[in-house]
Amino acid sequence: MKKFIFTLGTTAILSAGFVGAASASTSGTYHVEKGDTLWKVAQKHSVSVDELKDANNLTSNIIYPNQELNVATIKEMTHKVQQGNTLWSISQQYGVTVDQIKEWNGLKSDLIYPGEQLKIQSPNGQAQQSSPSVAQAAPEAQQAQAPAEQTQEEQQQAQAEQAQKEQQQAQTEQAQKEQQQAQTEQAQKEQQQAQAEQAQKEQQQAQAEQAQKEQQQAQAEQAQKEQQQAQAEQAQKEQQPAESSQQASGKSMTVEATAYTANCAGCSGTTATGVDLKANPNQKVIAVDPSVIPLGSKVYVEGYGEAVAADTGGAIKGNRIDVFVPSEGDAQQFGRKSVKITVMN
Repeated sequence: MKKFIFTLGTTAILSAGFVGAASASTSGTYHVEKGDTLWKVAQKHSVSVDELKDANNLTSNIIYPNQELNVATIKEMTHKVQQGNTLWSISQQYGVTVDQIKEWNGLKSDLIYPGEQLKIQSPNGQAQQSSPSVAQAAPEAQQAQAPAEQTQEEQQQAQAEQAQKEQQQAQTEQAQKEQQQAQTEQAQKEQQQAQAEQAQKEQQQAQAEQAQKEQQQAQAEQAQKEQQQAQAEQAQKEQQPAESSQQASGKSMTVEATAYTANCAGCSGTTATGVDLKANPNQKVIAVDPSVIPLGSKVYVEGYGEAVAADTGGAIKGNRIDVFVPSEGDAQQFGRKSVKITVMN
């Protein structure tokens, strides 16, 4: 808190009865409003600008709306002890107690001496009686200084308000920019997520369609395979009764069968009926005894199939046949066996 010390000469002190005075005190806080300046607040609360700055630790005259200012002040003055002064008379002069003066100045007794400087903290900021010249000096000086201070403070206040306004505008623009950027990033994130979900959905759908297609194809192939197998089984089934009926419809007998080939030594390869076996190695031909089975007859041979009685042989007599096979190995493998035959026509 700034302290003001007023020192007058001996003559002025004797006539005035005190050394210095300050402006009236006030108490509490003040809520700064728009358009206020330190000078206006100081005038309103009867304090000086410097006192306000000291009370609020201000380093400049700039204040802001809604700012809380401490306007409670107690003035500290200095009293120069004169001849005839006592602690009691000084306390009466400033409206304080003797004990307060002793405490403020660290006095152990009531003894004081002319010329001694005493600190006085007056809640009223002035002595009980004051000299007109001294009482008017401070207001006149403040009044002379007021317009210049007011103009300077108003200018500083306007600059401060403008700076605050620009700062608020910059903060608002920055916040708006950050909000827009956050919204853009959020929208981009949502779009990417939607695209990823759509791509995943399409991929899953494509995979499902492919799996369904493959399944249908496999089912179709399986059905076709089963159908073909069924048809083959049905054809075989139908063929067997036909063969059985054919066998049953002709003359059946059991004969002794051997095998021969067209590639044996001394063999011409041509049958008795003129079939060229060398040219037709897969032809189903049997050699028979024409007196038992007429040449040219169709004969079903068990284990050999349907053949034509197209050949004869010197050793083929009675119930004996010789079946034609393509090679010597096949003939040897066939061997000699009893088989059932049916003459179909």
